Amino acid sequence: MRILLVLAHPLEDSFAASIAETARRTLTANGHTVDLLDLYREDFDPRLSESERARYFAPDYDPAEAEPFVSRLKQADGIILVFPQWWFNFPAILKGFFDRVFVPGVAFENDPAGGRIQPRLGNIRLFWAFTTTGSPWWVVNLYMGNPVRRLLKRGIAAFCAKGLDFRMVNLHDMDRADEDKRRAHVARVEKLVGRI
Repeated sequence: MRILLVLAHPLEDSFAASIAETARRTLTANGHTVDLLDLYREDFDPRLSESERARYFAPDYDPAEAEPFVSRLKQADGIILVFPQWWFNFPAILKGFFDRVFVPGVAFENDPAGGRIQPRLGNIRLFWAFTTTGSPWWVVNLYMGNPVRRLLKRGIAAFCAKGLDFRMVNLHDMDRADEDKRRAHVARVEKLVGRI
């Protein structure tokens, strides 16, 4: 399986980077091809340009401004996202990745009559996310309603591909997580990814 592994964290020595490296190493050891897309290291520009937005609903949308990222998405069989949640949401660079790469003609087709959009990422069979939050479980789930999971599962994944394997694994209360809790999370990621 060819996995697009997307890392969205500005620090090279972050916990997110160690999770991405664990996933990359485990996938590679199991014979998968991994395309590591470190959005910060590759200097991805998350800003949707004026011209991109102006033609967003035009027939035959041309995603040329977001190449080669679009090509990498089209070549993948699965996507694994690794990112922290900030303010109960994606980092801005990851949101921009969705805005500029998951576009009409690539991830979905707009219905000209205004109906439901049609998924186009039939190549994607797996859509996983490994993330962290500074807040405890109860704040994320009970108070906030787990907005990132809802956006990923019901929005992006469901609108762009059908019948895929969706999973989101979160380390809550990251700001107070000791080394034992962090090591246990890394081991959990390694075990889960090892089943792919």
